Amino acid sequence: MNYEQIDNIPKKYIKSKIKEFLKEDIPRRDITTDNIYNGNEIVEAQIQAGEQLIFCGKNIVMNTFDKSCVIKKISEDGKNHRENQIIGIVSGPATEILKKERVMLNLIQRLSSISTKTHRVAQKAKKHNIKILDTRKTTPGIRLFEKYAVKIGGGWNHRLDLSSGIMIKDNHIKAAGGIKKAIDKIRRKEKQFKIELEVDYYDQIEEGLKCSVDGFLLDNMRSEEIKKAVQLIKQKNKKIFVEASGGITEQSLHRYLKSGVDAISMGEITHSVPNIDIKLEII
Repeated sequence: MNYEQIDNIPKKYIKSKIKEFLKEDIPRRDITTDNIYNGNEIVEAQIQAGEQLIFCGKNIVMNTFDKSCVIKKISEDGKNHRENQIIGIVSGPATEILKKERVMLNLIQRLSSISTKTHRVAQKAKKHNIKILDTRKTTPGIRLFEKYAVKIGGGWNHRLDLSSGIMIKDNHIKAAGGIKKAIDKIRRKEKQFKIELEVDYYDQIEEGLKCSVDGFLLDNMRSEEIKKAVQLIKQKNKKIFVEASGGITEQSLHRYLKSGVDAISMGEITHSVPNIDIKLEII
């Protein structure tokens, strides 16, 4: 299944989001900073990696501060950083930097954490010619950022949203009255998109094959069951896309790497990562 890959984020979108986040954090004024500084004090601040990480967030740093600040240094997205290594240097009014540092750090900590996690699992899967896919289990409001971070880490993007592709899931099947009925209804109305079917059992796979679906998502199956399911599907048509999903974690990933699937989708790489340690220090 070929879904759109988020290889970059438009500058206009980034600036709009940051403006929204800053308004949330500074609804009126920063009463601490405004009472300490008069706006004329110029400082230099270092953005530092607090632990080993794959950095993601160059354009966030570039677009957080106004023109009174100079970004003297900023790493490229995807660069590996050691603990205490400098990621970037910002120079400008103390008021501007102190008011906006938290929003900037929150975003790059989140995205770098996703990139770092994704990189670890993607490297393991790559040896077996398996793609690591993200899911729609993302943080509301920053999905585009998080999916971009997955790409930076070496993963691949599944559907961006419900408008990006057809995925027939269990509740669709129940509501339609069966797999064939769901597929028939879609094909009567929609000719543009390929159809991927989520299945839990072998009989569902058989029905999906009879309906000539383009892909299968094997949901919550044990690794041994997945291997058998892949054999069943590929015997019918080697070009059918097969992905495994459902609670697969970095710790359990190894069980699925020799199953023959084309991809493994992991909600864990976006919904369960803690923010990574990145700090800003005025020097």
